[in-house]
Amino acid sequence: GVEVGPQPQGVLRADVLDKMRKIIKHGLDFVQLFNEGREFPSCTIEVFKIMEKVDYPRNKNDEIIAIIHPKLQDQDWQPLNNGDPLFLTLDGEVITYEGDCTVYPTFINEAAYYEKKQAFVKTTKMKLTAKHIRSSVL
Repeated sequence: GVEVGPQPQGVLRADVLDKMRKIIKHGLDFVQLFNEGREFPSCTIEVFKIMEKVDYPRNKNDEIIAIIHPKLQDQDWQPLNNGDPLFLTLDGEVITYEGDCTVYPTFINEAAYYEKKQAFVKTTKMKLTAKHIRSSVL
């Protein structure tokens, strides 16, 4: 499967559809070249590994008491450092990120995750190396 976003549920966006088509085309091009016997050299790629899901701040009745801070909104995959704003309470208090390393939040304030008690997901950036490959069937 391929998920391209973010976009609200039930909304069709031309820019997101275009990105999805490009990803599918690249995937199909790879399969065709691989099947033709093309050798692909080893490579290194940056990926994001999920660390943990982060919930909204809640009161003793399990009610959300803060919203995503405006400086975090729409900043998926951008670095989040110790002291950066995360949430804004309804009283105007800023709740900051307190962590010992830079993280990369994603799925920030996604409507589909409210019921799952997820304000965003913290990820860490890492590099993976893939060995060269070539089809053995020609």
